[in-house]
Amino acid sequence: MAPSVRVFDDGAWISVGGDRVVGVGELWRLENHSLCDCEDDLIVEGFDDADLVAREDRAGDSERDVVRARTLGRCLECGTQGFVGWVDVGRVADGSFARFDEPTVPEDDVLRR
Repeated sequence: MAPSVRVFDDGAWISVGGDRVVGVGELWRLENHSLCDCEDDLIVEGFDDADLVAREDRAGDSERDVVRARTLGRCLECGTQGFVGWVDVGRVADGSFARFDEPTVPEDDVLRR
């Protein structure tokens, strides 16, 4: 059975199976986001939604359960604030959550400006 994936504390945390696993205030370097064209880090300011989706692994060999969140952030370079799109933040394997070293915005989930 897949663990529950939710947003807690008014958008401050992503929870997987009742454990807070990803929070605001983190710096992420994201490619393909829709916020701005800068190449600087984004500070995570909140989460609007989170869920668990089946996604092919990067080699395209198999599917895995990926935790993703619709993320609000601010660019550290230009100061632009807004939604950066759905961001893959980790995966669930054998009922346990494992964070990705580098969160990513999948090409099929990019929000257009």
